[in-house]
Amino acid sequence: MGERGAKPKRAPLSRERVVAAALALADEKGAAGVTMRAIAGQLGVEAMSLYNHVAGREDILNGMVDAVFAEIDLPAADTDWKQAMRARATAARAVLRRHPWAVGLLDSRRRPGPATLRHHNAVLGALRAGGFSVALAAHAFSVIDSYLYGFVLQESSLPFSNRAELDEVAGEILSELPAEAYPHLAELIADHALRPDYQYADEFDFGLELILDALHPDLA
Repeated sequence: MGERGAKPKRAPLSRERVVAAALALADEKGAAGVTMRAIAGQLGVEAMSLYNHVAGREDILNGMVDAVFAEIDLPAADTDWKQAMRARATAARAVLRRHPWAVGLLDSRRRPGPATLRHHNAVLGALRAGGFSVALAAHAFSVIDSYLYGFVLQESSLPFSNRAELDEVAGEILSELPAEAYPHLAELIADHALRPDYQYADEFDFGLELILDALHPDLA
């Protein structure tokens, strides 16, 4: 039997634990809150001990970005390109809603990790298998992600996160809005945003379908 009152053994420090702690910090405080000192505090170690497992903050950011890409489901190889792009964009949005700080970092890494490379290769592979040339696959990838990242940024800045909050915010604005001065805004809130079946997420699906319908493989 162990000695009474003995402290439980701490899990050994590793690159994976450092990155996981950094992810948790970023989810709570944003990417700016990820410092060596803060990560060390999260893990209960001295900041200098982190350098036995990572090269520095940039290396940690590389690992964080790769961890985010690892959470995004890869496009299925045997799926129609449009269905694959729709599923992948939907999955990516769900992941980025959990990690909104990541939007500005995803394509910023000079040393992308294995999950990042697998993700990009799978997206391009689905487009190429669907008849897109190399150049058009690049264009399609870029325009889809520009829309995806922009929507997530807009969504994360909204003053509501659920239906109850939307009703409260929209109701307050409508009650204080001079309808005669802003008739179109009043109409939008009353006849669209406050409909019982309205969900802001539907705006994402509408825009994504516009983009996918506008893309056509070279061999179509």
